[in-house]
Amino acid sequence: MSIDLHGMALVAIVADVTMFIRFLPFVVFGGGRPTPRFVTYLAGMLPCAIMAMLVVYCLRGMDLTGPTHGLPELLSAAAVVGLHCWKKNTLLSIAAGTALYMVLVQVVFAA
Repeated sequence: MSIDLHGMALVAIVADVTMFIRFLPFVVFGGGRPTPRFVTYLAGMLPCAIMAMLVVYCLRGMDLTGPTHGLPELLSAAAVVGLHCWKKNTLLSIAAGTALYMVLVQVVFAA
C-alpha cells in the first residue's frame, strides 16, 4: 500500500488553516480587552441578514407564470414561518418545510 504524501499534506494544511481561523478571534479579542462595538453590532445584525439572504436564495427560482404559479414554494415557506412561530424550533421548521415542499412537488403538483 503506497502512502499518498500529497493528500496527507493537503489535509494537514486544510486542518491547520481551519484551526487558525477558529482560534483567531480568541487571540485578537482575548486578554481581557473589550470587544469592539463594530463586532458586537455585526454579531447582532448578521443572523438576520443571513436568514434574509437564504430566503432570497431559496425563492429565486420560483416561477410565478409556470403551471404551479409558485404555490409549492409559497406554501412551504408559509409552513416554515408558521411552525417556527408556533414551536420556536428551527430544525423542526426547516425539516417540515422541506418535507412539505417535496410532497407538494412530487405528489400534489406532479406534472
